[in-house]
Amino acid sequence: MVELYDCMGVCGSGTDCDTLMECGMQDCELFISVTGFDEFNMLSCFLAKRMGAAHTIARIRNPEYNDKNSGFMREQLGLSLAINPELLAAAEAFNVLRLPSAVKIETFSRRSVEMIELKLKENSALDGMSLIEMRKEFKANFLICAVSRGEEVFIPDGNFVLKSGDRIGVTAAPYEIEKLLKKLGLMQKKARNVMILGASRTAYYLARMLLRAGSTVKIIDPSHERCTQFCEELPDEAVIIEGDTTKQEILLEEGIGSMDAMAALTGIDEENILLSLFASSQNVPKVVSKIDRDEFGALAENIGIESIVSPRNIIADVLVRYARGLENSMGSKMETLYKIMEGKAEALEFRIRADSPIIGKPLKDVKLKKNILIAGISRGRRPIIPSGDDCINVGDMVIVIAAGHRINDITDIIK
Repeated sequence: MVELYDCMGVCGSGTDCDTLMECGMQDCELFISVTGFDEFNMLSCFLAKRMGAAHTIARIRNPEYNDKNSGFMREQLGLSLAINPELLAAAEAFNVLRLPSAVKIETFSRRSVEMIELKLKENSALDGMSLIEMRKEFKANFLICAVSRGEEVFIPDGNFVLKSGDRIGVTAAPYEIEKLLKKLGLMQKKARNVMILGASRTAYYLARMLLRAGSTVKIIDPSHERCTQFCEELPDEAVIIEGDTTKQEILLEEGIGSMDAMAALTGIDEENILLSLFASSQNVPKVVSKIDRDEFGALAENIGIESIVSPRNIIADVLVRYARGLENSMGSKMETLYKIMEGKAEALEFRIRADSPIIGKPLKDVKLKKNILIAGISRGRRPIIPSGDDCINVGDMVIVIAAGHRINDITDIIK
């Protein structure tokens, strides 16, 4: 690990004071504990804070800790941030099931602006169309802010020509995205009947979200203990089936072919990939697969599994956002950071402060670095897809798309 990532390593326990002292905890700016044990993470962060760490982050996965005592525990432990990868992964899966046409959905400014990623199918109506032609053809207020083609990612201008097979990023208000998808003939109905394979923590959180949204949920898992626990913890509307998810006859018997969507959320990446392929073979309209290992994620996309959720990558995004946020100057504050376009670019959101140098200037007069685009502005609750004549005001939330740059502050986008 030390050689692979060019970092320093110390062998020892994160709850041992001598080990923490050896790591220089008294001068630590940010301490992160993301082991697989909640109590270990909480104790190590508590000790690190007492020994001088300025900021501490703990991974806390247990629903009991997150649902009932999260605020009290963060205060008592001195935590700067508690992250729950399974809850975040469930939220990402829920967003995709809410708008099944999208491969991935990222939200900004309390959902006033969204960015969706779409994969252009063979013989797409957009094949060979420039972005200028697309804006004229489809009367919706949107912006194509990134395009992934093969191993390259582009921040396109109006003359950029789309091709079948491209993965495109679109920013707009949610209602404008729906309008665009309808005009493109890509709008799919929201997933109402959902089958979840694997009674994991992610499945628990996703089932709660779906049930609250009025969907029907069927969960299948081979563990009697887990099925019993889900029966006790989830509302009566959820159907829990004890059965082997790897047996096709069980999935067929439980009606996988009639489902609007299937989410493979077992703890084994390979199993999730195979289950997703089987669901696709049964013409399930939307398939979501939880995959942690990067090499399996790339494999899954290559064989046609488009919607992939990775708790590990979600954690990385949160941690990077927090670490970079500590480096913000007085001009802005980073609120959101997502890896997009299969990790080849970033979408960042900044809150603009009073001393930012870009306030009051028309965007056409702001000289941006290459491969950087201002993709959206949220002013109050009003979303703005910016043109060259728009200006940025104090308090605005500004969405930036960047490829090949490390952006910590809004000033980093200026030449």
